[in-house]
Amino acid sequence: MPTPPVALTKSAYAYEELRRRILTAEIQHGSVLSQAQMAHDLGVSTTPLREALRRLEAEGLVQLESHRDARVAALTAEEAGNLYVIRENLDPLAAGLAAESRNQADISAIKESLRRLVPLSDANDLAAMTAHREFHRSIYTASHNPLLTGILEGLWDKADRYRQIGLQSQKDSRTDRARVQAEHKDIAAAVIAGDAEAARAAMHRHVVGSLGRRAIEVLSSTKPDAS
Repeated sequence: MPTPPVALTKSAYAYEELRRRILTAEIQHGSVLSQAQMAHDLGVSTTPLREALRRLEAEGLVQLESHRDARVAALTAEEAGNLYVIRENLDPLAAGLAAESRNQADISAIKESLRRLVPLSDANDLAAMTAHREFHRSIYTASHNPLLTGILEGLWDKADRYRQIGLQSQKDSRTDRARVQAEHKDIAAAVIAGDAEAARAAMHRHVVGSLGRRAIEVLSSTKPDAS
């Protein structure tokens, strides 16, 4: 039974630990969570666990079904498609605005986040997923459009779960990682150079070849036969 870190409240610890397990697919999508069993496993009472589950429900990661149980939100081809449509349109918009609005602090943040990027190769590597998020966050922030940034940030955890599906289906991971690394460099270079058209085009290429796009194909191919 794990012990909550001293720096975290029990509710915050339960939230962080459950979130980690869901995002790394340690707990599979669609799984039913017994609150009593989960509280025992985490070494907390049901009250902080319930608070943690409410936070995860607000983020779309779990569904509270009853007083005792919760369910990890299922992953579907339909939702993956909806997320892709949003990203295909809004990510290039954010990149274009970033190229037009970035300041020196933004440029420094983009360069630093690019330096920290680690190729996504393991569905359980939360550190690499976090570095990937920080790079995209630096682009969103540079757009200086809080509403747009809020929309994209609000969907990130949900999108990460679909990236897990995409990662698990990679056929040539070395080639894929090299391509994605080049795309990130192209996005950063265009934004830093102030070339809005190039930034939008580079981001669009990145989204079209993304793990989220691949997840649509994977989940569509595993849907039950309607007949």
